[in-house]
Amino acid sequence: MARILTFLGKGGTGRTTVAIAAAKQLSSLGQRVLLVGQ
Repeated sequence: MARILTFLGKGGTGRTTVAIAAAKQLSSLGQRVLLVGQ
């Protein structure tokens, strides 16, 4: 099982938008996706 982990910088850098876009793309390709936030 491949894992993709991302850790981005300070707030306001668009990390939520990027995470959601990546999750939607992977999901549309049939991959299982789990998003965890604070």
